[in-house]
Amino acid sequence: MKIEKFKKPKLDEYCKKLGIDTKGVRKAELIKAVYAYRRTEIDKAIESGNCLELLKHKISELADEYARNLKAKIMNRREEMQSDDNSHYLIYRVLGISNHEGSLIDEYQNTGRFLYKYAGSFLEEAASLCMFFSNSKGGKTTIENTQGQKPKTFEIDFLNDNDAVELKWRDATTDGDHITKEHTRVKVIKEHGYKPIRVMFYYPQREQAIKIQDVLKTLYSGVEGEYYAGDEAWEYITQISGYDLKSILIEIAERRDNE
Repeated sequence: MKIEKFKKPKLDEYCKKLGIDTKGVRKAELIKAVYAYRRTEIDKAIESGNCLELLKHKISELADEYARNLKAKIMNRREEMQSDDNSHYLIYRVLGISNHEGSLIDEYQNTGRFLYKYAGSFLEEAASLCMFFSNSKGGKTTIENTQGQKPKTFEIDFLNDNDAVELKWRDATTDGDHITKEHTRVKVIKEHGYKPIRVMFYYPQREQAIKIQDVLKTLYSGVEGEYYAGDEAWEYITQISGYDLKSILIEIAERRDNE
């Protein structure tokens, strides 16, 4: 779970469950304490030879949490939609879409947004977890934007020694401005002395989105960075961390299929 996004009360509650004292402690310090706690837990598992088992357990717990939150979001949205104004169905009918079909389309469009968001966040966090298990000093960080005022900082998903790793579950954008923003981000990373590395697990399938990714791949190559997509992305995580994330996820998925 991304504790950086926790509000202070929720972070306090989480820390107390771990036995971390929260009285008079600022959020930034609590976050450091949580990572220190996790690191100690991992180091003990390494010493006992149970590191892979602990990683699987952590990723499974993470999946359970995301699944619960996703289910709750979808159920709440479906309830909200019961009172929606559906007068726009008139236009659907004009275009040959029945009220029933229109209802299904609206439902899947609304709930699909949650699914894509949660799927991306989960996979990126699981990949970070694999790298954290192999590099105690690595993790998420921010760097100052040296190329302009907006944004003030850029986030690095995982700073692995000198490698600034950006994790994407997929990127189907067709927005040309995306290239400009990414070019600025990559230049800033280079100016801070890091190597930009882009890891995207699922390649887009639409022609325009593929063209955008081709440009980004060239961009990374031009600054002596690295770009991995599809099978290469999974293999990168395995090589860097020593853990086969895809196999772990397949194991969890197959268990869910049989529940």
